Amino acid sequence: MNCAEKYLEIKKTLPENVTLLAVSKTKPEEDIMALYNIGCRDFGENKVQEMTGKYNNLPKDIRWHQIGHLQTNKIKYIIPFVYMIHSIDSLKLAAEVNKQAEKHNKIINCLLQLKVANEETKFGFAPEELKDLCAQNAFSEFKHLKIKGLMGMATNTDDENEIVKEFTEVKNLFNYIKTNYQSGVGEGFTEISMGMSGDYKLAINCGSTIVRIGSTIFGERDYSKQ
Repeated sequence: MNCAEKYLEIKKTLPENVTLLAVSKTKPEEDIMALYNIGCRDFGENKVQEMTGKYNNLPKDIRWHQIGHLQTNKIKYIIPFVYMIHSIDSLKLAAEVNKQAEKHNKIINCLLQLKVANEETKFGFAPEELKDLCAQNAFSEFKHLKIKGLMGMATNTDDENEIVKEFTEVKNLFNYIKTNYQSGVGEGFTEISMGMSGDYKLAINCGSTIVRIGSTIFGERDYSKQ
């Protein structure tokens, strides 16, 4: 099967409320267009420079999702066109996104990244830290951010019990914030972005509303091309 056929195969298995985000990092523009031509509009990229280049060359109704770790000095390049930033992992980053968005008179959809995996390479707020920040209404001052929900990545392991435990922690914190701190994050707090090619089915069972799938659609990546 080609990438468009794989995309359709996965999409027809997903519940209606789950967005299939095609992770197109390192993949050529013709692969993106193959999915675009069958109706896909949501694409995820890790690298600011790569996403900016693809934005310039591809149809303007694509919804670009920044899913990788974001450096504050790169934010200005994506603010004019980015649809959603999944990786808000510090107050400093949130403040800079807000500052750059204000310059363009835009409100940017954002997800707060939660660190639940037992890996040093993962970024994100610690659960208790995020609870404390919400209790302080720390995000309500950022008028140019729309906090849409949480993003989480599970530990890279074959232990499904551990993956489910971590995804459940994200879902439970989402429910906690929505119940107790709705005023601090706003009315649009509706999304949980978790689950990738290897664990998206587990993520959906745990409440994910956005699954980020790359290699199952596009095939394995050649990182030497980056």
